[in-house]
Amino acid sequence: MAEKEQRYQLLLAQAKALLDGETDLVANMSNLASLIFNELPNLNGTSFYRFKNDELILGPFQGKPACMHIAIGSGICGTVAATLRSEIVPNVHNFSGHIACDSASKSEIVVPIFKNEQFWGVLDLDSPEFNTFDEIDENYLKQIAPIIFGVKEIVGKEN
Repeated sequence: MAEKEQRYQLLLAQAKALLDGETDLVANMSNLASLIFNELPNLNGTSFYRFKNDELILGPFQGKPACMHIAIGSGICGTVAATLRSEIVPNVHNFSGHIACDSASKSEIVVPIFKNEQFWGVLDLDSPEFNTFDEIDENYLKQIAPIIFGVKEIVGKEN
């Protein structure tokens, strides 16, 4: 577990440095999706979904083509949007209503993203292996995901 914590501490520092000073949301989502996808092991997808028009709409991502629209309450991402709580799914085949955007995915983690205390969307990570994600992933991804809005918000400075 210490190795995983160290990997995430480095990833958190890299994300802050990479996005420092950039205010363009699309650029930040794109670079953060790429950073996560390339730095964490055993991923086959890293996607941002934005809550818009009462559904989740695909944003920047890395991996194979992804679902573009997800209804609230549908699949793992839609469940997170409905409950506003993270979901760690060790085996997606056991998740009722799972949406298989990539048939190679076996486990998944989805964390909600908030901006100014309002639900904004989700960060979705998929793995081609079972049991990839745990509470360590959840803890760090919940810190890393909102960096898309700017490093200043994360470190508590005024915008």
